[in-house]
Amino acid sequence: MKFSLDDVKQFTNIELLAKQMVEGFITGLHKSPYHGFSVEFAEHRLYNTGESTRHVDWKIFAKNDRLYTKRYEEETNLRCQIVIDQSSSMYYPEHNYGKMRFSVLAGAALTYLLHKQRDAVGLHTFSDKLELETPVKSSASHIHKLFIQFNSLLEKQKIEKRTNVATILHQLAEKVHRRSLIVIFSDMFDNENNEAEILAALQHLKHKKHEVLLFHVTDHKTEFDFDFEDRPYEFIDSETKERIKLNPAAIKKDFKIQMDSYYKELYLKCAKLKIDLIEADINLGFDQILNSYLIKRRKMA
Repeated sequence: MKFSLDDVKQFTNIELLAKQMVEGFITGLHKSPYHGFSVEFAEHRLYNTGESTRHVDWKIFAKNDRLYTKRYEEETNLRCQIVIDQSSSMYYPEHNYGKMRFSVLAGAALTYLLHKQRDAVGLHTFSDKLELETPVKSSASHIHKLFIQFNSLLEKQKIEKRTNVATILHQLAEKVHRRSLIVIFSDMFDNENNEAEILAALQHLKHKKHEVLLFHVTDHKTEFDFDFEDRPYEFIDSETKERIKLNPAAIKKDFKIQMDSYYKELYLKCAKLKIDLIEADINLGFDQILNSYLIKRRKMA
């Protein structure tokens, strides 16, 4: 089962929606080559050859011929910080606040999946400053509070806020004291226009021994392919309010070349830092997010 932004308009309970998104995704995994991921077991993990068989769950083995060992409630294998950019550019396209809604819903789905695996989760949001900071916990009451925060973000109207990605990432590197997985949702449009400083901030996170999963959130159709009707438009910068009138067809080719170059350079520099950069197109649904997380989680195991 795949969910898109259009599919989720009927839901008012984001916790229920996140549950349905994740469980639909897991059902799909069972039917795919990725069925080896043990996301369906909140209290089990795959048995590793050579370890004690003391905690093997033989009932599970009898059902599916796979060895799993029991996990206990006090175990927390991962601490995860979900970080969402809520600056003005994230509320594009304005008819549905697409990038912001996508990031919030994706963050909620990851929170549900992390909780299902008994991992600890915290939430940060930012613009040119940190807007929201929560503790990192795995308790049911804490997760419920996070869903309340997600719901509040989903209902929030656009407020004009600029971005300072680099400063925020430096702050996070200093604030998050224990080694964690930092999951960032951002379009990476920084008012300071200082790519070197952003990369230095990402390097700061890695220096602090954190793992980083960066979802580059875009409306690919318009922001990369520049796919607009062949007629004059007035484009307005969502953060600086700068205006420009032009026909998209006149600059489409050059625009695509520049955007492809920008993304390729960002991708290569992140790869050098061993940071996973994922292009998250808001038109492709949420399975891309959950699958990328599971691949990252598997590498960290």
